[in-house]
Amino acid sequence: MPPRESLTELEQLVMLSVARLDADAYAAAVRRDLAKAAERKLSAASVHVALVRLERRGLLDSFDSAPEPVRGGRSRRCFEITPEGAAALRHARAVMNRMWSRVCGIPLLGASEA
Repeated sequence: MPPRESLTELEQLVMLSVARLDADAYAAAVRRDLAKAAERKLSAASVHVALVRLERRGLLDSFDSAPEPVRGGRSRRCFEITPEGAAALRHARAVMNRMWSRVCGIPLLGASEA
């Protein structure tokens, strides 16, 4: 059964970054990962808002990490994908795969990509 709401591109990227980072998926690490892997420079606020929105929708859970091993070290709010979040990502991927499989006769690749 498809999720009740589709995921935006940003939400998909954030969730994929959370999956890639595993136990180290806190907001600043997600932002750095998106800058490097997805070549997307995002503000800290936009990443934070996306993480909180996904958590409210039940697609992510959060937990506090152990404090950093330095004097006065802070714990971080880390995120993980819920089973519902994994299902939403699979659904989004299936939709895109279906759409791409039906593209025919349109020159999508430039000369440098062929």
